[in-house]
Amino acid sequence: MLDQKAVPLLAAMKGYVNDKVIPFHTPGHKMGKGMHQALAELVPPQTLALDLALMEELDDLHEPHGPVKAAQDLAADLYGADHSYFVVNGTTGGIYAMILTIAGPGDKIIVPRNAHRSIIGGIILSGAIPVFMQPEVDNELGLAMGVTPETVAGALEQHPEAKGVLVINPTYYGVATDLKKIVDIVHGYNIPVVVDEAHGPHLKFSDRLPIQALDAGADIVAQSTHKIIGAMTQCSLVHCREGRIRVPRLKAMLQLVQSTSPNYILLASLDVARMQMATAGQTLIERAVDLANQARQEINKIPGLYCFGQEKLGKPGVHSFDPTKVTVTVKGLGLKGAEAERILRHQYKIQVELSDVYNILFLITLGDSEREVAALVAALRDLAATHHGTRDFSDIHEIYLAGKYPQPPAQVISPREALFGNTCMVPFQDANGMICAEIVTFYPPGIPMLCPGERITQEIIDYCHVLQNAGLHISGPEDYLLKTIKVVD
Repeated sequence: MLDQKAVPLLAAMKGYVNDKVIPFHTPGHKMGKGMHQALAELVPPQTLALDLALMEELDDLHEPHGPVKAAQDLAADLYGADHSYFVVNGTTGGIYAMILTIAGPGDKIIVPRNAHRSIIGGIILSGAIPVFMQPEVDNELGLAMGVTPETVAGALEQHPEAKGVLVINPTYYGVATDLKKIVDIVHGYNIPVVVDEAHGPHLKFSDRLPIQALDAGADIVAQSTHKIIGAMTQCSLVHCREGRIRVPRLKAMLQLVQSTSPNYILLASLDVARMQMATAGQTLIERAVDLANQARQEINKIPGLYCFGQEKLGKPGVHSFDPTKVTVTVKGLGLKGAEAERILRHQYKIQVELSDVYNILFLITLGDSEREVAALVAALRDLAATHHGTRDFSDIHEIYLAGKYPQPPAQVISPREALFGNTCMVPFQDANGMICAEIVTFYPPGIPMLCPGERITQEIIDYCHVLQNAGLHISGPEDYLLKTIKVVD
C-alpha cells in the first residue's frame, strides 16, 4: 500500500535546501540570492530557494526513478491508472502527447467538431486527419453539449480504420455524455478512447459528479489539475491504462512536448495537490457541490436569470452534469454575456471564468466558502435589478431553430498540410471551392464552420454571412470581420 499522505518530491526539495548546499547550477538567481528586489518582495525567500534544477536527488521528469517517479506513482494509485505523468505546460501539452501517441501522418482520429484548439494543435503536430463528430446543441443556452454514443458509433462505422476516438468530457460548462457506453462502442473496434478531461480532475471525489474517464474505461486521459483542484497554473496530469496505449511511445511524446528544464515548484504543487485530494478530497469536493447547488437555487429565484442544472439530464448529449460549473444565462436581461462580465468585474469586483453570447460561467471549487457564494448571489441579484440591455436574441433563435445547417465541408488535405503550405488571403465571398487554412467559429454555439484543410463551399459562405448579420461572435480567423479568409494557395 502506498502512503497517500506522503509528498516525496516536496520532501526531497526541502531536504536539498536544508542541506545548505552552495549552488553552482541553474537557475541563475541561485535560490533567490540574485533575484531582483521587485520580484523578491513578492515571492517568499523559502519559495525562491525551492526553484531548483535537475540534481540526482531531485530526479528527472523525463527519466524519473526517484521522488518524481514516487510522486507520479502515488497519483496513479489515487486515480486508478496504470501510469500517471506530471505535465507542467498545461493540459495542452498533455493533449498534444496523447494525440501524438496514437496517431501519425495520414492516420485518422475521430474528434468532436467543437474540439479545443489544443486538440486541433495536436492533430496539426501529428499530421493526422480529423474525422469530425457533431456534438449536440442546446439552442436555449446556445451551448454545445456532448457527442452521443450513437454519433460515435456512426463515425466508427464510416471510418473503422481510425486510430482512436477523442472525447471532451465533461465540457467546459460541466456537461458529460454517456462515456461508459462510448468506451464500450470504441473498444469493440479495439482502438483507444482518449479523453480531454481538463475540467474533471475532481470527479473522482464525489458520487454526485459524473463518472471520471478512467473509471468509465478510458485508455488515456488528460486532466487540468490546476483548473479545479489545488495545483498551480500550468499543472496537469496524464493518466493511462496499458493495453491499447504504447506506454514507451507516450513517454517519448511527453518528452517531446515538455521542457527539459521543468519548474520544480510546479512539480511540487502537483505532488501536494494529489496528497490534498487523497486525504481530504471527498470532504472538499462535496462542500463545493453543496455550495454550487446553493448558489444555483438562489440564482434561479432572480428574475431574468437562469442557471441550468439537473433538468437538462436526458437531453441529447447530456447524460450527467457537474453542478460546480455554475452557468448563468443572462439573455433574459437583454444583455450579452460579455456585457454582464464587464459589469460584474468593474462594479461588483466579481470575475467570471468566461462569458459567451448568452451566458457567464462561474467555477465553485475547494477554494470557495459561503462568503464568496453569498457575494456572488448578491451581485447577480443587484445586476438583475439595475441593469437591463436592449439586445433582442430572437433573430439568433430563428436561425438555429430553422435548422438549415450547411453540409459539413469535405476534408481535402490534413490540417498540417494546410497550416504549413503556401497560403494567401482572399475575399471571403470569393472563396468558394478553395481550401481553408484557418478555423472559423461562430458563438453560439462554438462549433467551427470551417477548419484547416477543408473545402469552402458557397453554402457555407452564405450561412456564415447570415450568422454574421445576426451579430454572432466570430472566433479564429486572422480577419475577425471575415471580409477575407486565409486559404491554401
